[in-house]
Amino acid sequence: MKNKRLRSLLKWSAFILYIAALVYFVFFAEMFGRVHVPDNYRYNLVPFKEIKRFLIYYDQLGSTAVLLNLLGNVVAFMPFGFFLPLVTAHRTKFFKVFLSSFALSLAIELIQLVSKVGSCDVDDLLLNTLGGIFGYWCFCVYKKLRVMCRNRKKIK
Repeated sequence: MKNKRLRSLLKWSAFILYIAALVYFVFFAEMFGRVHVPDNYRYNLVPFKEIKRFLIYYDQLGSTAVLLNLLGNVVAFMPFGFFLPLVTAHRTKFFKVFLSSFALSLAIELIQLVSKVGSCDVDDLLLNTLGGIFGYWCFCVYKKLRVMCRNRKKIK
């Protein structure tokens, strides 16, 4: 019983630390230009516009900028998709992770639009949601591997 509580505490602590880090990087990280509000705030409400721009102008923008924007948005939400079912005792299924990832990303994008910190981009909403889905897929793989290891121990 005590071991189960400790595991639950560790899972929730990791989840909360992840959310805190996400909030920091999205709204406060100086390395992403979150210090000042620009005079001419940019936002994108056209799906795939920025994704296409990053892919078309890959040579001019450089691999770092392209990977940071496209892959970074996906990777940033993978822990969310992994931790959500983990902290809810595996009761959270695909559709709920999908909706939760979408809702969290939408909240972030709307806060960025209103506060003019970062840039509100519908493509980020798509990429972040995709990251949540990939994180859930990783959770499913983790869960299967864990079951396989338990079954292997029982056989021995």
